[in-house]
Amino acid sequence: MVLTPTERIQAAEEAVRELKEALGGVGVVFPSLGVERVSAAGTYGLPLVDLGRCNLDTALRLAAVLHERAHP
Repeated sequence: MVLTPTERIQAAEEAVRELKEALGGVGVVFPSLGVERVSAAGTYGLPLVDLGRCNLDTALRLAAVLHERAHP
């Protein structure tokens, strides 16, 4: 199935929304989380999700959440 450019961007935006919601649910916020626009303009595969940069506190919170999940 080949997606139109609009469908590709919509799929990526939905993935970003879901990821923001899931991360927010465990207290992790990536301020610059979004669709990587250069990949969204392409025609091959789905666009990439850019996790962006985060500060040290956010990185440590994410690590803690992942460790908790991996070792309940």
